[in-house]
Amino acid sequence: MSLLFTPTQLGTLKLNNRIVIAPMCQYSAQNGIISDWHLIHLGSLALSGAGLLIIEATAVEPDGRISPADVGLWSDETEAALGNVLQAVRRYSNMPVAIQLAHAGRKASSQVPWEGGQLLQPQNGGWSTWSASAIPHGATETPPVALDAAGIARVKRAFVDAAIRAHRLGIDSIELHAAHGYLMHQFLSPLSNQREDEYGGSLENRMRLPLEIVDAVKAALPADYPVGIRISASDWVDGGWDLAQSIVLAQVLEQRGCAFIHVSSGGLSPRQQIPLKPGYQVHFAAAIKAALSHLPVIAVGLITEPEHAEQILQDQQADLIAIARGILYDPHWPWHAAAKLGGTVEAPPQYWRSQPRDQKALFGETRIGGR
Repeated sequence: MSLLFTPTQLGTLKLNNRIVIAPMCQYSAQNGIISDWHLIHLGSLALSGAGLLIIEATAVEPDGRISPADVGLWSDETEAALGNVLQAVRRYSNMPVAIQLAHAGRKASSQVPWEGGQLLQPQNGGWSTWSASAIPHGATETPPVALDAAGIARVKRAFVDAAIRAHRLGIDSIELHAAHGYLMHQFLSPLSNQREDEYGGSLENRMRLPLEIVDAVKAALPADYPVGIRISASDWVDGGWDLAQSIVLAQVLEQRGCAFIHVSSGGLSPRQQIPLKPGYQVHFAAAIKAALSHLPVIAVGLITEPEHAEQILQDQQADLIAIARGILYDPHWPWHAAAKLGGTVEAPPQYWRSQPRDQKALFGETRIGGR
């Protein structure tokens, strides 16, 4: 039997298979309010047969948006809009839904990617950004403001408030975003964190804010509610955040009851040197998994072929496989993977008649009649 299509759990959350739809920013919200675009986008993905759908990076406060078009969850209005989209999606899909809560830090206030993705100045619709230290992401950019004690308390409260809203909406799990050069990653990496207080310097100090956010979010939710985290396992820059530090962080997260760790890389520095190839991040996931006793590890990054995803699981390099751009290109990626690997997926009855004649078991027990 294909491991990719065996059930698993993230904490108490049961999944039908090990395919995770990774969070992918759509830059299509207005003032943090999720839009009809997301209803179409998430609705399509929710019919894909994957085990879990993670909603894109969702800002916990307005200043934490990557761009002015990011989704947010910081007010009654943003919560109500997200609730409406979820209600429509769930009318036709029982796929578990998680959400990635995020703060972009110094990488906030940027143009959307198709307009260049560069830092926006306040006069052009941008805003002042925050970080661990007053070090800009790009050498020519305006430096961020280093968070003081009050700012750190504000950010932690924002994550907690957003988590409470997500739980109130019935979202099944939360992924905290500590990857891709955003705020929590900025505190972790010595390249962006040059503080001299209890949040800077040693590895223990640099891990302090992400761990405090994990603890605060978990404390605000039911004890069995699954809270996971996404990290960049390496900055891909000499002297930056690296695999050895990631392993220490992962072990501490496991001890603190984290439900899963989603292993990505990069995003912190323009100086990064990433050798892009299929599965280029899998070795990070494998090393972290080997150092843990039970914490589920999600691998992600240019895993596009079902056979590759299956081999990663067979080799015990990860417990789940996240698909991102590949499922945008092929929204029925899990169907096609199941057909190749001999698996079974859930599909809406409206689509049952689409099964190829040689794949009649693809959707499990189906009864297809009609005229």
